[in-house]
Amino acid sequence: MNEDFLHYIWKYRLFESKKLVTTSGEYLEIIKPGEHNTDGGPDFHNARIKIDKTLWAGNIEIHINASDWLKHGHQNDNAYDNIILHVVHSNDIEIKRKNKEIIPTLELKELIPLNVFRRYKNMMNSKQWIPCQKLIKQAESIVINSWLERILIEKLENKTEFIIRLLEQTKNNWEQSFYICLARNFGFKLNAEAFELLARSTPLSVIGKHKNSLFQIESIYFGQAGLLNNSPKEEYATSLLHEFKLLKQKFGLSPIPAHIWKFLRLQPSGFPTLRIAQFSSLMHKTSHLFSKILETTKINELENIFQCSCSEYWDTHYVFGKESPKRLKNMGKTAIENIIINTVVPFLFIYGEHTKEEKYKDRAIRFLEQLDGEKNAITTQWRLMEMPVKTAANTQALIELKNNYCNKKKCLNCALGSHLLNRAK
Repeated sequence: MNEDFLHYIWKYRLFESKKLVTTSGEYLEIIKPGEHNTDGGPDFHNARIKIDKTLWAGNIEIHINASDWLKHGHQNDNAYDNIILHVVHSNDIEIKRKNKEIIPTLELKELIPLNVFRRYKNMMNSKQWIPCQKLIKQAESIVINSWLERILIEKLENKTEFIIRLLEQTKNNWEQSFYICLARNFGFKLNAEAFELLARSTPLSVIGKHKNSLFQIESIYFGQAGLLNNSPKEEYATSLLHEFKLLKQKFGLSPIPAHIWKFLRLQPSGFPTLRIAQFSSLMHKTSHLFSKILETTKINELENIFQCSCSEYWDTHYVFGKESPKRLKNMGKTAIENIIINTVVPFLFIYGEHTKEEKYKDRAIRFLEQLDGEKNAITTQWRLMEMPVKTAANTQALIELKNNYCNKKKCLNCALGSHLLNRAK
């Protein structure tokens, strides 16, 4: 038994509520359980109850044992002196106000349905992939779909902090902030921080001055990445280094350390050298990228923005100085969708919130609904449980559900967990 469970039981009235009486024998009617308070102070605000014939409005405090009132020091806190009802699992002691009046108390010990408590206990003790794995198929589709829609919004809102911090650092420059976030995404998980440092050390304005020359853009990015100084002495790498030395002096550029780039445990198609070449191509192909994205309303047009070909050198290379069979190194479909999901969509959503224009938020969600669901370890497990994984909107919500609810066993805060507990009543 814990207080979170008692809060849940009280909030949804999952107890025998007919002919309730207080511990002192007074008739009790619950008109409104109140609003759950997750900050400091009493557990529920603005409740309404009737004790005998007297109507009370105010706050409710909930404890496992009545004596927890004293353990938590509420007797010394004026915020608790106007509690209209003390709800406890076990009434082990009589609690009084400062003026010696007994605080009306409701004991739940014999009122909580045993099946509900057993189901909750089983979920909390579960060692399965998710706490409700044995029960999830009992959930109604309308509950699943509505909860996933809410979780998706929550996930997008959770990404606000990083983007807002970027905007503060760039003095509300959306293009620059998007540029940094996009670069970070080009590094995917393993080289995300290195790519972010590369973008931060390479002003977008410098790239803009040379956008007509892919060679110069490559020289800047590879030079700034620290990947030219130790390159084999071949013609292309030598030419890039020569050009970079000129541009470095002209713009006062400072390269980042080369050792931060990670190649181990990566497929050649994910090598940072190739990602930098692709990023260079994108910067050469486009300008005012975020403004262009704001004007894009169709998913195929959005995907086309990120379709870019590397320079000819990279057709036969994955790294400098090591030739490979000829192959075009375009951005793959999965990589483009990853960028849309993790950079474009959050930026559109937050831009809509910032400007109070719902069309951008709606468009962000619509893009996710038009993309295929992601395939990874988490979504594979959800698919085995017959959960909806058809679209990226589905899978993004399910990833959020797994990471921030199931893994933390926040079943009482989850609409699915709540639904499955209610079914046990």
